[in-house]
Amino acid sequence: MSVFTPVTPEALADWLRRYAIGRLTDLQGIPAGVQNSNFFVTTTLGRYVLTLFETIPRAELPFYLHLTAHLARHGLPVPAPIADRDNEYLGTLSGKPAALVARLSGQSDMAPGPQRCARVGAMLAGLHLAGLSYGRRQDNPRGAAWRSATAAQVRPFLPAAEQALLDAELAFQAAVRIDELPRGVIHADLFRDNILWDGEHIGGVIDFYFAGRDALLFDVAVTVNDWCCTADGELEPARYHALLDAYHAERPFTPAERAAWPAMLRAAALRFWMSRAADFHLPRAGEMVLVKNPDEYRDILRLRAQGVPPLPGDPA
Repeated sequence: MSVFTPVTPEALADWLRRYAIGRLTDLQGIPAGVQNSNFFVTTTLGRYVLTLFETIPRAELPFYLHLTAHLARHGLPVPAPIADRDNEYLGTLSGKPAALVARLSGQSDMAPGPQRCARVGAMLAGLHLAGLSYGRRQDNPRGAAWRSATAAQVRPFLPAAEQALLDAELAFQAAVRIDELPRGVIHADLFRDNILWDGEHIGGVIDFYFAGRDALLFDVAVTVNDWCCTADGELEPARYHALLDAYHAERPFTPAERAAWPAMLRAAALRFWMSRAADFHLPRAGEMVLVKNPDEYRDILRLRAQGVPPLPGDPA
């Protein structure tokens, strides 16, 4: 469980007086996440999620909160932020920036089949299309510049073979041209545990705190690398084609995207190898901190470099 900053029921009850959501009846730490302190909050009027932001600068947080409000207005099942009595989404609790959002229904599925992958692909396309009208601008916080800087930090901790893999991938990515790729707001972390299923329908898309403006294809690659993988990191054809065909039906891939697809899958793998390696080798102090194994995405990167199936719409 990742809880970096503890919150007492007494402190939260006092903080909630600035909201019109009733009195606190229950507070529980959430056993997931590696970047923020998250809690389930139940009041006499409803169920919510409280997030204390541990690393994101306060000035950047309105981008995320207003983004989910925007997507919710467009009908997407996202955690809409709750305004306080001064009509503000962002407050301060236990010395940290804090926000409340609506708690969505459903549970994650860590072994999805092709049908659910298709629903995720269609939903992701809808998210990208709705995001095109979002007026605020903020670059992907884990974009190319972050990946290069983090690689420099973690490289001394890696064995020689992994250093060689990292150096080769950074050189490869530096030569990739993405100027012609469609850009917009991306979720950037759409793993299986960030989708909640209510029956066979998506009840919630959560954890937008890595969102930013980047190539839409990068978001697709992040999603495919998680949702369509076998246990050893290979791409499973039925789930792969289901997700991508459903996305393509809503937002057709461009020729430039089809050409860049192998590189984007590799960039997405590199991003999570680096973030997990940083968490592993350079951990932050915390009460209960979840650190994921970086080797999973190191191995996925190696596999993607060997070749990947094409995107839908490729010429025969």
